[in-house]
Amino acid sequence: MTSPVVRVMPETGFREIVALLAEYDITGVPVVDDDGRPLGIVSEADLLLTLAAQEDQGSLMPPPGAARPGPDGAVTAADLMSGPVICITPSTSVVAAARLMGRHGVKRLPVLDVDGRVFGMVSRGDLLRVFLREDRVIRREIVEEVLGRVEGVSPALVGVEVDQGRVVLSGTVPEPHLVPIVLNLCRSVDGVVSVTDRLSADTFGGLGPEDDSPDSSGSPDSSGSPEGAGGGTEGPGGGTGGRGADGRAGGARNGSARGSDAPAPVR
Repeated sequence: MTSPVVRVMPETGFREIVALLAEYDITGVPVVDDDGRPLGIVSEADLLLTLAAQEDQGSLMPPPGAARPGPDGAVTAADLMSGPVICITPSTSVVAAARLMGRHGVKRLPVLDVDGRVFGMVSRGDLLRVFLREDRVIRREIVEEVLGRVEGVSPALVGVEVDQGRVVLSGTVPEPHLVPIVLNLCRSVDGVVSVTDRLSADTFGGLGPEDDSPDSSGSPDSSGSPEGAGGGTEGPGGGTGGRGADGRAGGARNGSARGSDAPAPVR
């Protein structure tokens, strides 16, 4: 927010308001009562309505409605202001402020203190400035404040890359339901433009699925199984032949062993 804020009273005149906008390079001012509480907003658009309502013989467009001067011909902030005023507090997030602006079609929001007095102003430009935060600052906040707040998530197991406000998360979290929680918290960090999800859930607690199976030493060894591809059966000649795909004994390594239905060797 911008503070201290430029404010006007209901009786402030048209030209004085224009001078304030030019002096402080702003586009609108809140109108407050004697206690500093908001009554309305006067913007450049409200002032231009008065200008557009003046007579113009060369224009074919009808003049718009504009503030009517008082009995003395003066146009004051009370005549120009629009309301009701949409206000926020210092604890309002920039996301909530942006949504209020969009929903109500306003370009600025007065910020009220605990007593309801205007002590700051947030404009669309103020909200957009959060996207100028440095990538390293965004990354530090995600690692230290976001990941560290989610129970069960280890910042050391989550990779965080930030480039021009675009965040890429990789690595593992212990449970699948934690993934959307981490993503939403990262999106709420000021300056984050987008979040790309490359996270996976380590449901085995650091062990792969193969590590959760029975110990290989307790299962039959392929080399000791008579059906194993490399296992051999002792042939009549003392050799050890492997069993082929058709169930026949393979040729022996050492000797002339053969299967019972194998042809006799030619001598």
